[in-house]
Parts: sequence; C-alpha cells; structure tokens
Amino acid sequence: MAKRRSSLGFLGMFGRSGDLRQLDDALRKADLHPALVPEGVKLTLVNLMNDRWPDEPPADAYQSAAQLCSYCVAGPDVFEQANGREPTLAVERRIEAALEAGDSFDAQIVLMTLHAKLINAEVVERYELRVD
Repeated sequence: MAKRRSSLGFLGMFGRSGDLRQLDDALRKADLHPALVPEGVKLTLVNLMNDRWPDEPPADAYQSAAQLCSYCVAGPDVFEQANGREPTLAVERRIEAALEAGDSFDAQIVLMTLHAKLINAEVVERYELRVD
C-alpha cells in the first residue's frame, strides 16, 4: 500500500489532505477550533499518527488524538465544560499513563504541545511537565 502523504494545500489549487481535514473535524468536536492550532502542529500530529498506523488509523484515532490535544491546549476546566466529566477523566488517565510509559503515542502528543508552547499552564503545573 502506498504511504499516505499529508498536504496543507497550495494557493487554493490543491486542497488539504484528508487526514488534516479529519483532524480539523475532530478538533472541532473536542471544542478546540482548528485555527488555534498551528498548521505545523497539526501536520506533526498526523505524521505521528502515520508512524503509529502506517496503513490507516483506526476510526476513533483522530478523535482520540484531538481530545488529548484539546485538553493540553485548553486546560482541564475548559475541556471539562465542553466535553464533560467522563472524557476529562479519560484524558487525565491517558496523560498519567503516558508519563509513566515515557515514550508512547500519547506522551509524544503531550510533548509536542509542550514544545510548541501551546500547552495550558495548569496542565504543566498539574503534571509537573518540563523540557530538559
């Protein structure tokens, strides 16, 4: 199977690739407007997904990645107001597991938001995140 390639589009002549459109839709569903996430971060996120699932991500992969990204960017309170208590607890468990595991897909998403300086200060403080 041919490797998927992500595309931001060019001068309106070529459209955004399907994976970036799916990510934008998933970010909206997680109550994070895609315009608040730089294109480079979104491209990195879909590339992480391509590395994890070389053929095709599972159906819920975009939503799952978008929820974690949204939590990191918006912070726990705003995320919970928009998404509810259960999704918030689920994302918090994922972050805790990612911190224990070290190098995991979820850890890479958290680290990406940290390096991009998009991460909410409360998330940094709560999980004692830092860049070495």
